[in-house]
Amino acid sequence: MKNPILAALCALPLLCRAEGLPDLGDVSQAAVSPQQERLIGEQSMVEIRADLSYLDDAEVSDYLNQLGYRLVANSNEPDMGFEFFAINDNAINAFSLPGGFVGVNTGLILIAQSESELASVLAHEISHATQHHIVRMIAGQKIDTLASMAALAIAILAARSNPDASQAAIAGMQAGSIQRQLNFSRDNENEADRLGLAVLQKSGFDVHAMPTFLERLQKATRLIDGNVPSYLRTHPVTSDRVAEIANRVQPIPYHLVADSLSFHLVRAKLRAAQKSPQEAVEFFNDALGAQKYGNQIAQRYGLVLALLRSNQAVRAAQEFAPLQDQVTQNPMIATLYGQIRRANGKDKGLAAFYRTATQNFPQHRALTYDYAELLLQDRRNADTLKLLNEQIIAHPTDSHLFELQARTYATLGNQQNEHHALAHAHALRGDLHGAIEQLELAKQAGSDYYQLSAIESELKQLREIAAAHSKR
Repeated sequence: MKNPILAALCALPLLCRAEGLPDLGDVSQAAVSPQQERLIGEQSMVEIRADLSYLDDAEVSDYLNQLGYRLVANSNEPDMGFEFFAINDNAINAFSLPGGFVGVNTGLILIAQSESELASVLAHEISHATQHHIVRMIAGQKIDTLASMAALAIAILAARSNPDASQAAIAGMQAGSIQRQLNFSRDNENEADRLGLAVLQKSGFDVHAMPTFLERLQKATRLIDGNVPSYLRTHPVTSDRVAEIANRVQPIPYHLVADSLSFHLVRAKLRAAQKSPQEAVEFFNDALGAQKYGNQIAQRYGLVLALLRSNQAVRAAQEFAPLQDQVTQNPMIATLYGQIRRANGKDKGLAAFYRTATQNFPQHRALTYDYAELLLQDRRNADTLKLLNEQIIAHPTDSHLFELQARTYATLGNQQNEHHALAHAHALRGDLHGAIEQLELAKQAGSDYYQLSAIESELKQLREIAAAHSKR
């Protein structure tokens, strides 16, 4: 496995040179290579992951990536490495960055009335990425570093999402030229619509969801004067464009496409997190009692989450009981069940439950986090490290796994490995100086020759990159 620190730092300026990639040069004179485009996106993501609005929730992220990759498999670049993530913002918006990074605001997830509607947005953004629309916008500028291009990508994204902030976002970035490119062209939008519809259909979703979703946003805009959803600002929707999409799907017969349970559970989780624990309990109680809207399994799931947040573990267990009879094989339900059992105190069968659950759902990171916490609590350090090491191989860019690994090493009194693992976590969040500080502490804490050699190598590269940063 590639060193996680170096894997994370591929997003930082000048590392493309250290990794043997060509210098960017003047991209107005040459096309941006796929490697360079990915690096631009990675560098943009360093800023996004560091922002408080970035939703670091493994279950929401895993769901978006499962849905996204179902669509990517039917795109014209199925091997393009995509990453789908959520932004904790009620504004209705979604966006793509160079290199296959696609962000979705929680507000858009909640306003979507079906999984096909959400999938239609992702398919559209995937098509912007596979057609390289964003990088074409950037490549028209005379910029000679990946860091500057990444900053420009963020500036364009900020300006397109919030026109009032555009001048601040693009200060010093050839503002006049960029201002003329804040929105995708009509050709870009039409191309993303056409390709997105094809992807949606090949992936088994309802293509009629795309015009339905856009029409509903347009109607909402007319009802609320001056409150244009970000998605309509960043992806200008005209009546002609909606009509063209509707005409494309009109010959295709309607067929009912059932939403996945995970779609409803994720929405319930987001809705529960938006409210105070008591407000969430009241909301889901009302929804379940009246049975007037929403998926009843998801509403009960949301109620149980809210009860746990309000420290009502006994009632949470009581309310969860019907879910055990209704749902047998869903990782989010299994995760919630484990959290209820942990919250209710001593449970001799809990370790066996987690062992089985993580075997049944090996890619569900939230289960891994909770199982590792349980093993740490029971001081089963060898088992904890085994679990985490296996997961780190599968998810080498998950900073939380390295934090758990660091805590395990701390329990064992192994300070060198503790600080080394923390350095990985800092690097994965783009915290260069924090990573250097942890590597320095790791260097002082141990005497293992091979590990010291690896630390020295990492420190050397990190310092070179930090020096490059200070000159920007």
